[in-house]
Amino acid sequence: MSGGGGRRSAWRSGGPLLGLGATWLLFAASAGAPFLTWANHELMLLQTAVVGVAAVGATWIIVAGGIDLAVGSTIAVAGMVGALALRSGLSWPAAAAATTLAGSLVGFVIGALVTGALLRVLLAGGAALVAGWLAQTMGALSAGEAGAGGDLVRWVAVAAGVAAALVAWLASARLRWSLPLSPFIVTLGLWGALRGLAKGLGGNQPVYFPRNDDLAALMLPRTALLPIGVWVMIAVAAVAAFVLRRTVFGRHVQAFGQNREAARLSGIEVVGIERRVYAIGGLCAGVAGVLQLSYLSMGDPTTAQGYELKAIAAAVIGGASLAGGTGSILGTLLGALVMTVVDNGCTKLEFDNWVQDVATGAIIVGAVALDRLRQQRAAAR
Repeated sequence: MSGGGGRRSAWRSGGPLLGLGATWLLFAASAGAPFLTWANHELMLLQTAVVGVAAVGATWIIVAGGIDLAVGSTIAVAGMVGALALRSGLSWPAAAAATTLAGSLVGFVIGALVTGALLRVLLAGGAALVAGWLAQTMGALSAGEAGAGGDLVRWVAVAAGVAAALVAWLASARLRWSLPLSPFIVTLGLWGALRGLAKGLGGNQPVYFPRNDDLAALMLPRTALLPIGVWVMIAVAAVAAFVLRRTVFGRHVQAFGQNREAARLSGIEVVGIERRVYAIGGLCAGVAGVLQLSYLSMGDPTTAQGYELKAIAAAVIGGASLAGGTGSILGTLLGALVMTVVDNGCTKLEFDNWVQDVATGAIIVGAVALDRLRQQRAAAR
């Protein structure tokens, strides 16, 4: 029994590495010298850094048995806020602090206070309360659009929003309305809402700011060492792997993902675990947003589209199970590298973008099929 478990563990750990090696050899043989240069490999590492950091957070969520479809939108919001902070003319190092905090902390706030709070409220059946919060927010936004001379409109809008929130709160508290929603539904809604917020922050336009050499250095190639952004990815992955494997909290997350009810009966605070895990995912997406801002040198509300699927695919290729309870941070980074190598190799071979899209889709389907095969074999044993 132990021998079989060891072989399964070895395959789960070594499989992503074998897949990466096979993919690299395929494009090395077909694309030749343009693919094999160190500059190209450095570029691939930089392209992996953004998706890799976001995929680390996605791995935590998948291990906990959840899903996050708002990763790309979170990255876009973090980048837009960071760009707005730099465009405001803050002096360095204040601008650096503002950018880093506005990027990573916005990601954390979205994860902890938005995603986490929504999960806690909606899973507990507070849909009416959330509707009230939404009405209040829309009232405030409408007030902001009133402009000069619109004081009456502004106050009426705010009052209407507050009144709607109060009514919804009373309804939830007194009538005990209950409409629990799954993390899939909540993050699917955030996928669209946060993307719209990113566009609204820039008025449907990119946000440009004066060039900042220190910020740009995060994602610039270096002659002697790896780019700083790659080291950031490695550091985030190392901390995440240690916490997941070597701490009580990490073991609780794995137990929660394997069997939620058993974890609850054993005394684990399941709602708190879920909220913290999504906060970790939001924080990783925020850090990825800072790296993306450095890479693009502007805030782009349309950036990182499809990154949520890439992050999920990287985790599954790396050995994470969509059923929850199992995942590897190292495997996730290898999975992210596999997808980057495929994209880069297709570019070097001068394939059209649609070919890359088809290849990415095939990888995602293959990763899910492999996960299902692993689940069936585990059930058979």
